[in-house]
Amino acid sequence: MGLSHPTAHELFLALERYDAESLFGTVTTEHCRCRYVEWGTSDRPPIVFVHGMADQARSFAMVMARLVDDGFRCIAYELPNGLDDGANLGMICHEDLVEELICLLDHLQLPIADLVGSSFGTTISLRALLEHPDRFRRCVLKGGFARRPLMRIERGLARLARFWPGRMDEVPFRETVMRRLEGGQFANCPPEIYEFLLWCTGRTPNRAAARRTLIIDELDLRPLLSVVKHPILLIGGDRDTIVPRGCEAQLEAGLPDVRRVEFSPCGHYPQYTLPGPTANAIRDFFARPS
Repeated sequence: MGLSHPTAHELFLALERYDAESLFGTVTTEHCRCRYVEWGTSDRPPIVFVHGMADQARSFAMVMARLVDDGFRCIAYELPNGLDDGANLGMICHEDLVEELICLLDHLQLPIADLVGSSFGTTISLRALLEHPDRFRRCVLKGGFARRPLMRIERGLARLARFWPGRMDEVPFRETVMRRLEGGQFANCPPEIYEFLLWCTGRTPNRAAARRTLIIDELDLRPLLSVVKHPILLIGGDRDTIVPRGCEAQLEAGLPDVRRVEFSPCGHYPQYTLPGPTANAIRDFFARPS
């Protein structure tokens, strides 16, 4: 599989189209005012994107642009952030995040959809498949896991961050840490791509990131994987420093109907560094005959 990195022009054009062609809306759920975006029209089941622990719906813009051009309808939404959406983060659990997704489908009058979960969003996607199997057809899990316990220092920082105001772009040394973890995987991309990652992840409120991190620490979906009967595609990077390869191996071992695509060289963020191959893998998987 030939891998091509995006240009700055591709990023700017995708973001311009995202803002101009999409429909933006809000649905009030039991837990928050959920913001979402719709882009494209299609007779196929729509593709719903669930973003990661510290990310935004906008992060999928380059992938969504390609899928819209291929005739798909794409929907993405924001997880509760507790800053400007009325969410009480301390009261929100993992099951509530699944109900947010179902409320969105109900609001949009979508009886069935395809799912793309990214990182933390893969756990929401998996639980949604388990608890509402009739609402989904197929699912792509990018950087996925069913169990990822925190290291002691990660757990301690998350507990402290529950009380930090502001957003992640205000955290000291954040960019230094991110560059050490994943900066090398952006080496072949123009600097605008890495700056887009910093912007998307930096918009996440500190308290929301902390709450999601602590949810991850308590989560173990491995005993339930065998119940998921939906076709699943795993997308992974060979140099992912955030979700270890062993986490995806647990999904491969536990899910009954699963296949995997690995990009190389690639880290945790192929929607930024490899949007073309990522969109192609999603398109081919969802377009396959049942």
